[in-house]
Amino acid sequence: MKTLFQCDFDGTITREDVSFLILDAFGDKGWRQMFQEYKEGKISVGRFNTLAFATVKADKETLLKLVREKAELRPGFHNLLAYCHRKGLEFVIVSNGLDFYIQAILQDIGVDNIEVFSARTRFGSNSIEARYLGPEGNQLEDSFKETHLRLFQERGYRVIYAGNGISDAIPAQQAYHIFATSDLLAHFRERHVACTPFDDLNDIVESLESLPL
Repeated sequence: MKTLFQCDFDGTITREDVSFLILDAFGDKGWRQMFQEYKEGKISVGRFNTLAFATVKADKETLLKLVREKAELRPGFHNLLAYCHRKGLEFVIVSNGLDFYIQAILQDIGVDNIEVFSARTRFGSNSIEARYLGPEGNQLEDSFKETHLRLFQERGYRVIYAGNGISDAIPAQQAYHIFATSDLLAHFRERHVACTPFDDLNDIVESLESLPL
């Protein structure tokens, strides 16, 4: 059976959430209250990003300068990509993050041959518009990661999932195997959901070696 590795970006491939770096530096100070409302299920992740990034008062070049100075990758990303290529696993990034900084980070490290599904951004004079589009081009307010996971499964893939946040919980539980860290790991341990913990991406490669694929 063909296998696909669906990987989150912010806090999974990177150490920290890059969008939080941007919002802390250039967004309205009330964005963390919006984030708390999202965590409590009062608003969707799509609504959170729409509201929060509408408050960002900086141009694309300024934001990319911050990202390049502050964003840190977890060790082992190239190793994970090489492993997936060697073993014939499709590697795809599906992220609630924003396309412009994900593309820039990947380009800076010489990665240009993987599919990325993320929020599409448009820069206005005083704000950023962030939109999530489903596989058929329809706008999504929620379930972005889950929608893509279901699509991959419909295409006959067995999906391995790696993530770090609460937005990963529902899609991850539909996967063949879960790699979890940070809030996602704590969430699953509290609920006794089977998953493999990781700190860096080399840990994932080591664990993949023992998975029956």
